[in-house]
Amino acid sequence: MTERRRHRTGGPWEEAFGYSRAVRAGERVLVSGCTAVRDGVVEHQGDPSGQARTAFRTAIEAVEALGGAVGDIVRTRMYITHRGDADAVGRVHGELFAEVLPAASMLVVAGLISPELMVEVEVEAVVAEAADRDADRGGAEA
Repeated sequence: MTERRRHRTGGPWEEAFGYSRAVRAGERVLVSGCTAVRDGVVEHQGDPSGQARTAFRTAIEAVEALGGAVGDIVRTRMYITHRGDADAVGRVHGELFAEVLPAASMLVVAGLISPELMVEVEVEAVVAEAADRDADRGGAEA
């Protein structure tokens, strides 16, 4: 059986709803939905770019906590509550992942867990073991 490691941030819903911020199973890191809630407070109310930046920061920190890096992220999902915010959120994604170019989806949803939230993101990463990482340095892109 593949060993599993979990990362928890103490967010308000992790304990109440019974989940981890992220789980690493082998090389895969799966990060739960992240929003602009930090220390129990919604940051950047009314600002989709700011909320996206905060949500991605939380997601990237979770990947890093389980031994990965932003360059290991292979998949992102963005959930937005207003179609008109797509460009703003997409630009933040582009700033953060221009070098990584993960597979990505953006979906418009009816709402999120709190009405002040405009953006939620999920990421997935594949984290090579240290020996594999060293061997991959300087390799050609497939």
